[in-house]
Amino acid sequence: MSTKSLIAASLISAFAMAGAAQAADDMMKKPVTAAQMKGMEKCYGVAKAHENDCKAGPGTTCAGTSKTDYQGSAWSLVKKGTCASIKTPDGMGSLTPKSA
Repeated sequence: MSTKSLIAASLISAFAMAGAAQAADDMMKKPVTAAQMKGMEKCYGVAKAHENDCKAGPGTTCAGTSKTDYQGSAWSLVKKGTCASIKTPDGMGSLTPKSA
């Protein structure tokens, strides 16, 4: 392989790795702020895996750490007054943690 080809391959690899790192950063959820809570409520059991806003039960830290879809111990913010009307394959959303 020529020097130019090696340099081009290295640059392509570097850009691909940088893009993957940025995508991973974009996917990591940040903890919910007080401002985000205004007009919202915590709704348990409605988040897809790794898409919860916070609290995901024992052995987890916070946002984005739920292990399964609709995990009952994980919550997401929803518009106040709507949680109990959110239907999932595992039942309705709940204002309190749901047991497994």
